[in-house]
Amino acid sequence: MAISPERRARDSGETWRRRGAILLFVGPFFALFAAVIVAPLAYAVYLSLFSEKSSGLGFGGAETVFVGLGNYLDTLKDQAFTDGFLVILGYCVFYIPLMIGGALALALLLDSGLARFGKFFQAALFMPHIVPGVIAGLIWLYLYLPGISPIVDLLGDVNFLGGDNVLGAVVNIALWEWVGYNMIIYFAALQAIPAEVVEAARMDGAGPVRIAWSVKLPMIRAAVVTTVLFTIIGSLQLFTEPTVLDNVSDGIVSTWTPNMYAYNQAFGNNDIGQAGAASIILALLAAVLSYVVTKWGNRR
Repeated sequence: MAISPERRARDSGETWRRRGAILLFVGPFFALFAAVIVAPLAYAVYLSLFSEKSSGLGFGGAETVFVGLGNYLDTLKDQAFTDGFLVILGYCVFYIPLMIGGALALALLLDSGLARFGKFFQAALFMPHIVPGVIAGLIWLYLYLPGISPIVDLLGDVNFLGGDNVLGAVVNIALWEWVGYNMIIYFAALQAIPAEVVEAARMDGAGPVRIAWSVKLPMIRAAVVTTVLFTIIGSLQLFTEPTVLDNVSDGIVSTWTPNMYAYNQAFGNNDIGQAGAASIILALLAAVLSYVVTKWGNRR
């Protein structure tokens, strides 16, 4: 059956109106995404390809020279940069299991109905996440300082900011900030589980622990994978908390994490090119880890 020209023109106009409506809604997002994500990344890539070199005998100032991948090679060969990833690895080994496990345990407890005043505890546990990272670092800095902190005096002058102890101090601050946030995500996912599924497991003789392990946790796996992904990316970007503790801790240096290394290169050594290279390497690593965690989650 042939379609009349009038019908074809009307369908074409409807298609263009539909596309225009879609563009109207998604256009602002892509414009903002391009402005705050794509453009800065592209500019960082551009900066990473150049370096400031002294001209003449050092009396003629400096000039910008194209070095290609030179900054990337220098960054990867710098032990201060690579050692930062060892710190991140140690941080993740302690932080991720404690954060995920603690948030899951709290969410399951609240979902079970055993905890009284559930709404109050949800709000109380989420409250630390509202506090900015700098303020959280300052609060815990006070609680870590000997002679000032009631906690240190109670525990017998434990030096939380010395040597290897500082990693635990940073992990503790991060847990205080993020456990409640992830607990809310898990609790919302648990609330979405159909009641008849839990009731069927209960009628089959499963107890509360068995239901939590074999029914609830598998059904919120997507939420767990998502939070693990965000936690890994956030760990790579670790900066605020150790920077706050830097001035009073002998276990933290200005290049303690890769993010701190990039900041120090840019504003401490005034080497924008190498700072850009470090930032791009960090972004690429975050992208690769995101892909790996996502593929693993989908496979599971």
